[in-house]
Amino acid sequence: MATAANSSAEIDKLHAEISRLETDFYENVNSFFLCSMALIIFFMQCGFAYLEAGAVRSKNTTNILIKNLLDSCICIIGYWAIGWALAYGESGDGVNLFIGHSQFFLSGFSDYPKFFFQYVFSATAATIVSGAVAERCEFVTYVTYCSVISTFVYPVLTHWAWSDNGWMAKGITSGGIDTKYDDFAGSGVVHLCGGSISFLAAWCMGPRIGKFPIKEEDESDEILGHSVPFTALGGFILMFGFLAFNGGSVASISNAGDGHTVALAMINTILSGSFAALIYLAAHYYQHGKWTLLLTINACLSGMVAACAGCNKMEPWGCMWVGVGAGLLYLALSKLMIKLKIDDPLDAFAVHAGGGFWGLVSASVISRGGVAYALVGVVGGAENSGDHLTQAFAIGKLRVSEEIEINGLDVFKHGEMAYPLRAYGHGWHDFERVNKFNAFSAKITVGEGKNARIMKIHPEMSIEQLASVYDRSGNVIPTSKKSRTLFTNEAERKKSAMMKMHDENQL
Repeated sequence: MATAANSSAEIDKLHAEISRLETDFYENVNSFFLCSMALIIFFMQCGFAYLEAGAVRSKNTTNILIKNLLDSCICIIGYWAIGWALAYGESGDGVNLFIGHSQFFLSGFSDYPKFFFQYVFSATAATIVSGAVAERCEFVTYVTYCSVISTFVYPVLTHWAWSDNGWMAKGITSGGIDTKYDDFAGSGVVHLCGGSISFLAAWCMGPRIGKFPIKEEDESDEILGHSVPFTALGGFILMFGFLAFNGGSVASISNAGDGHTVALAMINTILSGSFAALIYLAAHYYQHGKWTLLLTINACLSGMVAACAGCNKMEPWGCMWVGVGAGLLYLALSKLMIKLKIDDPLDAFAVHAGGGFWGLVSASVISRGGVAYALVGVVGGAENSGDHLTQAFAIGKLRVSEEIEINGLDVFKHGEMAYPLRAYGHGWHDFERVNKFNAFSAKITVGEGKNARIMKIHPEMSIEQLASVYDRSGNVIPTSKKSRTLFTNEAERKKSAMMKMHDENQL
């Protein structure tokens, strides 16, 4: 009897050990899955950096790159200290419907894979805005809005929509109707949030100098980004990142059916982006007779943004609805911003707010349990189809000064040119004239008081100044008074005045 009892105890102990090992294994597998997906999503910061750098002028490249770098650094500190607690920290009854208020600085919390995954989402939401205010946003203003979005705005929205206790996540239950906020990977929480802030920021900041004609000026030349390859590379990186952004939102890989859902989300994401890209490309060619690359990339991204809401429970055929709608809405909103004279260099509002809004609408229409399925159920006479149909329908110092904006933020704010002219020299006697004749170098003071900067002017001209001279010399526009003007917009006149003042100081 003793031997049998000992044997039974050993078997129970063995079962307990196997169960523990099984639990640890699944926990490690899920943690590895979350961390792997989070690393790919974090790589989207590189995509944003290339996309935005290519879409701005070369004189502002350093400025936009350091902002993308600091997005990640500022967000992790703010989200670690406060953001996580507001998003997922436990709270008392009632209050917890709207905000969490525990686990500040991750006190008493150790689910680090989940924290890291949520952090990269927060960083994405904050990064969206930087493109909308590119080339004119004061650095302190950028630091402020980046901190506020990642520390307060995004975490509170996350709590409402994704925390088990959030008021939108709980939804409204009445009889057989149970209506909840449905946003699988953040069409609304991440992208509509960032896109809406982008609209307000671009509107408050005002357009870049020379973007739109003033009063009776001639139509301004289009402000072009300096590198199409950079923009294209950034777009491809973001497309790659979106597959993890949506597929990783399953948050586990060890449960039955998790792999299927991850693959479905990824397929729906790339399909939606493709439909959006192709419909936009066709529409643009019909209007302008050109096959645009840059705007097609934006349209593709808007389709992927739209897929975020329902990619986990949407059949692939529904991607036609999601993608085509997102591409056309991006086209409409992009043109609307121009008509309203709101300058959004990266089309952040049209891509993220437009795509995010359409994604939420699509999820409630063509996802399983949405309006389309409810209507089919009514027509087919399905049980409780009536209930399903009912449920389915259920300002301060913001920007830099004119002189800094015209000449670029890179040198004045960072002291580092993205493309130094000296780096393109032939290597022979580049510096002899400067060293030999002191008159060929000068200094100019920009700004006032403690913000003043001393900038050394070398005899060679900047690339922008050189291009401007060639452009003016070959584009003299006759006026009605038989006189000639060298400038077509306010920005050129202001830049000329600054150069003239510098020449007078030399004398």
